[in-house]
Amino acid sequence: MITNKRPKKTKIEIDLMGPEGNAFALLGLAKDLCHKTGIEWGKVQAEMTSGDYENLIQVMDRYFGDLIVMYR
Repeated sequence: MITNKRPKKTKIEIDLMGPEGNAFALLGLAKDLCHKTGIEWGKVQAEMTSGDYENLIQVMDRYFGDLIVMYR
């Protein structure tokens, strides 16, 4: 198929096995998304850092699941 425009990416794609899946990278992305969406960063940060890595990605998915796709 030939089109005039590239399809727009609707979600941010994150490979959890790559460098963007690093806990610090995910925290940075979450902070940016909080500022863009108006969500209180302190609350999200506290929840993300209250457990292990699995907790961090579950909280990330809960808050930003409509904006991101994470691959294992």
